[in-house]
Amino acid sequence: MTIDGRSERIDYLFNTDLQIIQSSERFAFSLDSILLARFVYVPIQHGRLADLCTGNGVIPFLLSRRTKGRITGIEIQPEVCELAARGAALNHLQDRIDFISGDAKRLPDYLGNGNCDVVTCNPPYFSKEAARDRKLNPHLAIARHEILITLKDVIVTAGRLLKYGGKFALVHRPERLADILAGMRLAGMEPKRLRFVHPRKEKAANMVLVEATKGGKSGLAVLPPITVYDSKGRYTEDVWPNT
Repeated sequence: MTIDGRSERIDYLFNTDLQIIQSSERFAFSLDSILLARFVYVPIQHGRLADLCTGNGVIPFLLSRRTKGRITGIEIQPEVCELAARGAALNHLQDRIDFISGDAKRLPDYLGNGNCDVVTCNPPYFSKEAARDRKLNPHLAIARHEILITLKDVIVTAGRLLKYGGKFALVHRPERLADILAGMRLAGMEPKRLRFVHPRKEKAANMVLVEATKGGKSGLAVLPPITVYDSKGRYTEDVWPNT
């Protein structure tokens, strides 16, 4: 489907009435963002939330169903940020969600240090060097690889944005878990909740969800794992409840 002559489509967001604008030329949202938006703690009635590397806005849109707080997403690719802004209008969420086209590392310059209750991020997973070994669409390369932002950058930025007691949650690959936990502590955030995601029950985890508290006490809870597909290749109730 094309929209106004562009290679775009409008999709519904995973068992909701929310809609999202996607482009075949740019990175589309995936299950990891859905799971992160469900996993993170959010204040229900108020609060300031920020989503780093927001893409076309999937996490802010889903969080809008869980909180009445103000949500800001930041995306470095202007064309992708435009999709997010138009998606906010499509869902009539302009009064609660705003999007900034810019470097996520600069978000504290816009929002200030220590002003956020919640920060989320689904960051690039793979090294910059890996992108050089493959011929990738530049939009996809930036979304998937640490070309413009690294895991350390994301964690440090979240630590700056959060107020004392605020929550930072991200989704990443299990092989980076040691870096995530160590980086959170260095940034003044204590890892508090962790959940592995397995594609199937018999398969090793291919994603991990981690949430930390700014200035929190030590003590990490490892939650039951999420299994994505059952033996027949259907989503489990971990992913698609009440199916």
